[in-house]
Order: sequence, then C-alpha cells, then structure tokens
Amino acid sequence: MKGGQPSTQVAISSLAPTWAQRTAAAGRILASMSSSVRAAVFRSPDQEVEVETLELDDPREGEVRVRILASGVCHSDLHVRDGEWPRPAPVAMGHEGAGVIETVGPGVTDRHAGQPVVLSWLVPCGVCRACRAGRVWACPDSPSFRHRRPDGSTVLSGQAGEPVSSYCGIGTMAGATVVPVAAAIPLPDGVDPAVAALIGCCVSTGVGAVLKTAQVPAGSSVAVIGLGGVGLSCVMGAVLAGASRIVAIDRVAAKLEVARGVGATDGVVAGDDPAATIGAIRELTDRGPDFAFEAIGRVPTVELAIESLPLGGTAVLVGMTRFEARASFAVYPLVDGSRRILGSNYGFADPAVDFPRYAQWHLDGRLPVERLIDRRVGLDGIEAAFDRLRAGDGLRQILVPDAQLP
Repeated sequence: MKGGQPSTQVAISSLAPTWAQRTAAAGRILASMSSSVRAAVFRSPDQEVEVETLELDDPREGEVRVRILASGVCHSDLHVRDGEWPRPAPVAMGHEGAGVIETVGPGVTDRHAGQPVVLSWLVPCGVCRACRAGRVWACPDSPSFRHRRPDGSTVLSGQAGEPVSSYCGIGTMAGATVVPVAAAIPLPDGVDPAVAALIGCCVSTGVGAVLKTAQVPAGSSVAVIGLGGVGLSCVMGAVLAGASRIVAIDRVAAKLEVARGVGATDGVVAGDDPAATIGAIRELTDRGPDFAFEAIGRVPTVELAIESLPLGGTAVLVGMTRFEARASFAVYPLVDGSRRILGSNYGFADPAVDFPRYAQWHLDGRLPVERLIDRRVGLDGIEAAFDRLRAGDGLRQILVPDAQLP
C-alpha cells in the first residue's frame, strides 16, 4: 500500500472461522478489553486513510460494545474516501461489519457478552411516518445519518481528546465499536463473521432489491449490470426468486464466471458501445429483460439499464452515485411502453427481520455469500483495498483486525 505497513493477505481456504470458535475466545477478549482501539480514520480526500489508535467510550444506556471480527470494503466507503460523499471528518470508516458483543450498557437486557452480531448501518428512529408504516429503510430521522450519538457526542476520540465520528454510527473498520443495541442484530450460530458482515450491507442491498423492492415474480427474465458484491447479490436474489433467465453484465470477463457460479444463466462482456451491449442483452432476453438491475452507481450504466427495457419492463437502480450525478432518459418510450424506474436503498431492509433470514438461507445452502469474498486483509491494508476497488479488481474484500488473522 502507499505509506503505512504492507497489507497482510491470507488464503481464503484457511479462513472459515465459525461463531463458536470466535465466541470461545470471548473470555480472553473480555479479560483484555481496553479503552484503546485501532481504527481506519478518514480526515480528508487529499490524504490517505490512516490507521490510528483512538479511545473508545464505554457503552451508555441502550448501547453495546462490539469486538469487530470482519468489515467489508464497500463502494460507499470509497465515495467517502474520494470526497464524493461529504462526511463529518475525522470519521472512523466502515459500515459493513460483524463481531462479538464484549459488554452491554445499562438497561440492555436482550443482548449479552459473547453474543455474535451483525451490525446494521441504519437504526430506525421508530416514530416517523415511515417507521410507523413498517418501512424502516425509508426513515429520514435515523441517528445513523448523524454519525454520532443522539446527543451529538462521539464514542471515539483521539489521543488529545478530539472527537472522532463513526461512519453511519457504527464505524466498523476498527478493532471495536460502541453502537445502539438496535444496530446489533443477533444471527444463528455457524456463520463465518465475514459472511455475516456482508449480510449487513451488500447482500441485503442486492437480495432485497430483487425480493423486496422489485418483488420479481418466478419465471421473469433479469439482467444485472455490474458484478461487484451488490450485483452478485442481485444475481443470487434472482435465483431465489425463481427467475428463468439471469443475464450478468460486466466489463471484466472473469466476473461473469463468478456470476454463473452463483446462478446466472448467461453473461455479457460490456464494451465501449452501449448499443452493442443493449443488443446483446435484448437478444438473450427476448427483446429485453423484465427487470434490469443497475448495481454500480454510474450514470452510463443507469441509462443503459433503462434503455434495455422492453414494453412493461422495470429498471431497478441499486448502485449509489456521487451526490451531484444526473441521468437522462427518453420520456415518451418510458410512458408509452409502461416502463418503470424503481430506486432501491438497502434492499428495503428491515435488519432485525431480514438479517437472520438471509443468514439462515446461507446456512441452508441457498445463499452462497462466501463466494463473494476473494481477499481478507488487516486494517493496514485499507488504502490498497480502496485502490483495488477503484480499479474494479476482484469481488468483495474483508478487513480483519490484525489480531484476528490466523
């Protein structure tokens, strides 16, 4: 990596720790629990994310402290790193994580030390119109959006007492974190923490876009544009939905093989000519897919998804663009052809309900999340991980606190 220590890469085949194995060490972890933690801290897009030693506050009422065992490297993190999504700096990065509860704060009775959990980056306020209607993913007043506690304080601070925010209120690229109890979702035993971390964001985003946002009927044709962790999760969601044709599209041919491995029936290598790519998609789906999922968050691919639709088709926009991005489409054919455009944030997730369900599907062999993971590195590998993400190199990367690497 540029600056800092070299990253540590570990063979994937040797990394399948179960919750039981991790929890067996909980006693040692609790005995050595310190107020100091290492965390990947963003300060400015003009400087690298550095791993710093910070002070972690004790959990207050309604909070739990979680030892992080795995944190995914998501494109949303890269948007922050590159200055495309303004966030209150300094901020501890990461919003896709899983770990073991170390201690609970006053008043917490439904969680306990040693309990494995996956963290949700969205904690619903519980009182707004969306929450009252059961649409927790649409909550506009979530404390997660402030990246701090409700009273404005932070759980992290620098060595001189400087407040450090936690991304989405959870800051998972760290050795440990303190979060609201509602953000710590218990999972069934036997799930690899890295798999659990991905369920906390990319899997729920992609699978939920298919099953909950679009509610794809069995027998439908589906196209998925962009085969990162979210796009591949869309592919897996289409399999669960019983789609008859699942066309995977990406510029990297190797990713098409991964997509076939999780259930895609066909693949298209996208080129520089959008018309040629659209033509290939239409040829494989009888004039166009019933549902086209855009899972990258780029204006050209958003427009490609809309343009590929047949009469009555639906484009589902899953990828998140930079804030100021604007796309365009021809209005007449959209209306005349009864086509639709749907936005899908977080796969319409209700974390307390959906995370355990997706985890059980994984344990049952129906949701092969482990196939999304192609690299695990220590915290000091964060900048190299961002470089790979920018280049579209590989699938999902997992950051593991150095002490947890075998």
